[in-house]
Parts: sequence; C-alpha cells; structure tokens
Amino acid sequence: MLNKDPGHVAVKRELDLLAARFFRAVSFEPGEVPSYGDIHGLFIATGLLIKNTGATPEISSVAEFIAPRQALVDSGALTRFKEWELSEHTQMFGNIAHRYSAYGKAGTQDGKTFEARGVISTQFIKTPEGWKMSAMAWDDERPGLALPAELLGS
Repeated sequence: MLNKDPGHVAVKRELDLLAARFFRAVSFEPGEVPSYGDIHGLFIATGLLIKNTGATPEISSVAEFIAPRQALVDSGALTRFKEWELSEHTQMFGNIAHRYSAYGKAGTQDGKTFEARGVISTQFIKTPEGWKMSAMAWDDERPGLALPAELLGS
C-alpha cells in the first residue's frame, strides 16, 4: 500500500532523484564523458558499493568504485555505458530507507557490445545535509539466476 502522507511522498521523491542521479552519473554515450565525480555527492563519506556477481564480493569506497571505470573510459576501452532502473520497491522508516531495484545495463567495451540485467539493493540514511546513499550492492542475472517475476511486473 502506498503511503500518501505528504512527508512520505516528499522523501520518496528525494530517494527517486538520488537513484536517477546515480544512473545518470554512470551512463554516457560515445563521445560523452561520464559524470563519475557526481557519485561522491550521492553517498555518505564512508559509503560502500558492492559488486557481488562472483564468488567473492568486490567491496569498494566511492573512489575505489570510480577509479577502474574512469580508467576504462580514459583508455578508450569503454566507449558507451547506460544503466537504468526497470522497477523498484522502496521502503522507508524514520531516518532510514531501502530500495530494491531491477536494472538493465548496456555498453560497448573493447569494441564489443554487452547487455545485462540484475538487482541492486540500496540503503539510504537521512543526514543533516539530506538523504544520502550509505551502501549499494548488486548482482547480475546469469544461468540459474533470473530476475524475480515480481520485479518484472509479471
């Protein structure tokens, strides 16, 4: 059930904006420069980004997340990347929130195009400066692991 309380609606709008700003910061078309630096302002100073698509999680600070991606762009290896939200479910309680998102991504690396989908779990906290992301963890679809039907609207 959707909470229609004006305060709740305003917080949800702010969290939607943070998520959209993250996807915009990592996305770029050929000839464009990604806005990776914008990611710093979305997270708390000690925020974590956790890629958990393999046997061992890759746990990074914001700077550690950006560095290898920026290197791929700077070297010309990554020439296009887009990531977008397919669906989301956000829960809020007081000064904390959680967003569970299905996402798609596509790009061109080393001249080869790729596409994938997965799930991102994002935690938010309210700070004196407003809402910020505190952690983001994701995993991608692979054989034997498909997006849940409820995230695809099925």
